Amino acid sequence: MSAIEDKNKAIVSEAFETLFNKRDFASAQRFWSPDYIQHSAHIPPGREGLFTLVKNLPELHHETELILAEGDMVMVRGRFTGHGEPAPWIAVDFVRMEDGVLAEHWDVIEEEVSREKSVSGLPMYGNDFPEDR
Repeated sequence: MSAIEDKNKAIVSEAFETLFNKRDFASAQRFWSPDYIQHSAHIPPGREGLFTLVKNLPELHHETELILAEGDMVMVRGRFTGHGEPAPWIAVDFVRMEDGVLAEHWDVIEEEVSREKSVSGLPMYGNDFPEDR
């Protein structure tokens, strides 16, 4: 792992914590490019689209389970709760970094299922099913 990949992972981790968990929108601006490109089907375009969505979901919270980096790409596997849907979302967020800020984003999101609905019999996130927390 290169120093730039370690730095990118740290930036993305701090960005997610600042925006989703601390809800510090003023500080979060320094992490997202003003020209931020959003590819998510769940989030309006640009940095302001993302920030507005988070502002409108006052209970939104993100937990990070895994973060990987290669070159200018960072991947975060985590769980979103407090978005108003019946089940948490298990998400993999892909972020392209540019000049030390989040420049572009893609995601894959799936609803977390209960033990009863898990065909594999295993939890989707961590070691516990949602009903065991």
